[in-house]
Amino acid sequence: MIIKMYPFIHIFGRQFPTYGLSITTGLIIANIIAALIIRRRKLVMIDFIIIEAYVLLGAGVGAKLLYFIASFNDIEWSRFFEPEYFSSIMQGGFVFYGGLIGGLICFVVAGKVHHIDYIAYAKELLFLVPFVHGFGRIGCFLAGCCYGIPYHGIGAVHFPKNSFAPSDTTLFPVQLVEAVCVLIISALMYILKRRSKNFSMLSFYLVTYGILRFVLEYFRFDAIRGSFLFFSTSQWISIAMIIGAIFYEIVRRRPKKA
Repeated sequence: MIIKMYPFIHIFGRQFPTYGLSITTGLIIANIIAALIIRRRKLVMIDFIIIEAYVLLGAGVGAKLLYFIASFNDIEWSRFFEPEYFSSIMQGGFVFYGGLIGGLICFVVAGKVHHIDYIAYAKELLFLVPFVHGFGRIGCFLAGCCYGIPYHGIGAVHFPKNSFAPSDTTLFPVQLVEAVCVLIISALMYILKRRSKNFSMLSFYLVTYGILRFVLEYFRFDAIRGSFLFFSTSQWISIAMIIGAIFYEIVRRRPKKA
């Protein structure tokens, strides 16, 4: 099965990267959903805008920072400030887990600095994080980044020469698999939260995505992975997330003293 990729798309005579376009589409839809929920739950829209601005900033910085850490030995630091090399480094190379960590930190900072009840927004809108992530992974697939292992079975894809993925063999569509799975996680978070007041979207997300990402790392083949001992950087973070979520649930469900 050969699917043609489209790293760029032309709209009104102008060229746009499909990766950025996919994320932008996800953010627009997510903001529309958020606006409807905020109105229904009688939350404050301006507070949400402040929180979102902090989260997007933290996600961008965190994703880039973890990329630098994971690929430290692969970057030619002596050429870092050369205009062309600097541009190529800054345009690509974003690690989702770094963005998640940075976004969560700035989420809390926004609440503390601006005296916003950020927990109330997390309880209602956290499911939108994997929702937007799903669109991001679709963008990865279209651009050819974060590609899968060599694979010749059902659903194998062949990337063109102008993408980030190797073009000399067919690959496993790991980006699409992750996109579908995180969108399912997003839907489950929303449904289960509506059915149970005691349901923790945060714990559910950290555990389910942690397990998913740990497994999918074995199907990733992109060159710069970052690893320590037996696992990749993302697998270690997945393990920490799962353990942290379980510990949080134990503490949260512990009977409170009178």
